[in-house]
Amino acid sequence: MVQEAPPNDVLLDFAVSPSMTEKIIRPGSGVSNQSPENELGQQSEKVTKLYIRRWFIVLLFSSYSLCNAFQWLQYGIISNIFIQYYGVSSIAIDWLSMSYMIAYIPLLFPVAWLLDTRGLRVIALIGSGMNCVGAWIKTCSARPDLYGVTLFGQLVCAVAQVFILGMPSHLASVWFSSSEVSTACSIGVFGNQLGVALGFVLPPMLVPNIENKDMLSYYIRVMFFGTAAVASTLFILIIFVFQDAPKKPPSLAQAALLAIPRSQYSYKQSILRLLRNGNFILLILSYGLNTGAFYSLSTLLNRMILTYYPGEELNAGRIGLTITISGMLGALLTGLWLDRTKTYKQTTLLVYALSLTGMITFTFTLNLGNLWVVFVVAGCLGFFMTGYLPLGFEFAAELTHPESEGTSSGLLNVAAQVFGLIFTSSQGQILENFGVRAGNIFLCCFLLVGTVITAFIKPDLRRQKANQEASRSLLFGPCKVYAQSKIQMTKIAVQHTESEEVPSTLLSCQD
Repeated sequence: MVQEAPPNDVLLDFAVSPSMTEKIIRPGSGVSNQSPENELGQQSEKVTKLYIRRWFIVLLFSSYSLCNAFQWLQYGIISNIFIQYYGVSSIAIDWLSMSYMIAYIPLLFPVAWLLDTRGLRVIALIGSGMNCVGAWIKTCSARPDLYGVTLFGQLVCAVAQVFILGMPSHLASVWFSSSEVSTACSIGVFGNQLGVALGFVLPPMLVPNIENKDMLSYYIRVMFFGTAAVASTLFILIIFVFQDAPKKPPSLAQAALLAIPRSQYSYKQSILRLLRNGNFILLILSYGLNTGAFYSLSTLLNRMILTYYPGEELNAGRIGLTITISGMLGALLTGLWLDRTKTYKQTTLLVYALSLTGMITFTFTLNLGNLWVVFVVAGCLGFFMTGYLPLGFEFAAELTHPESEGTSSGLLNVAAQVFGLIFTSSQGQILENFGVRAGNIFLCCFLLVGTVITAFIKPDLRRQKANQEASRSLLFGPCKVYAQSKIQMTKIAVQHTESEEVPSTLLSCQD
């Protein structure tokens, strides 16, 4: 006997025998006595697997990213002290921070190619190794006449940064499932931002503003040797702990990428495809404007604060810490939000607009004479401006899939370094000639442009589509016989009721 359900939800229930009553054919869902979700889960487990080790990998990466980011700002936040110590101009100290931006631009493509061809472990070893070497070189520069040595050590750390900055989204895709990638990417960026936070707060605490250069050399030496010790420990951990990739891929989209023969991959063609992706080009511009403004703000924060609050080096560092800590919180929350909602375009646009609002508020409250107001406004600004960083990485990964995340995030970072250089040098000149407020208005104008550009990006979420297509392929791929309509499926089922057998292919087919 065959019972037929309403036409919109045909349900054929075979009641000839107990074995046949268990066989239910649902046109449109294509499974028998299991739900699509259960069967897909069983099939997916054969192809993908999540390893506990992934959390150790991302935390270790975050740690050496932290160490490298700390060295970026350890000069700029106490620039007035280093100007006096080395007897150089303010622009010479600014270049110690801007060296990070300069090194990234020409080295992006070679490093991205190395990441694609050699994998995460090689990149991690080189990045953490050079970070360690640069830190030890700087331990030899704690003398007033050795500015050249400290510049060389900083350049080595700047080159190491190229092997670090673009890794979070690639590492997240290689090790984490599709429901975790945004959170994992946020954790990767979290380490870098924590390093920036420590770069704001520790140097003013470790190196006091004193005139005795012998004592100043001692304090600077303590800071440099402490940094080198941490960098060395992390490099040793990378050697023995860091793994290139899991044995099984974490997601169906990653499994599909691994199935493509390496001989079919062309790095040059990948770059050309990215540059022809209109939405990605818009994201490059908007990301570069936002992150470049953050780089400029971070580099020149000491000079801004001391203009209105003389002698407040410690509070300048604490304000920078506030910006970065709130940004880390913003990065984690936006990562969790994206994993839950997948609303990349809407979230990115909202966070960008609020970054602009925060920058405008910071510009017009900085000179009010109340440091607590500056702290509160800086916290709000940091929550959105630095919280935007992982958003950009993950949105780029969605817009450019299946291209390498290392390449797409690298192009974003190139834009950030270019705009960072332009903004830092330009705003520095504006600060000297026209004042702090004019310099900040300069940044506000470009954040407004970035907000408008973001509004024109179309949410073409290719990675999400790839995961959905891979899921459907895994569930329905074995089918050899497809029912052309619900009526045809009904006829086929009726024909097999006498033998109490329903073709196994039919039980797993979808209309």
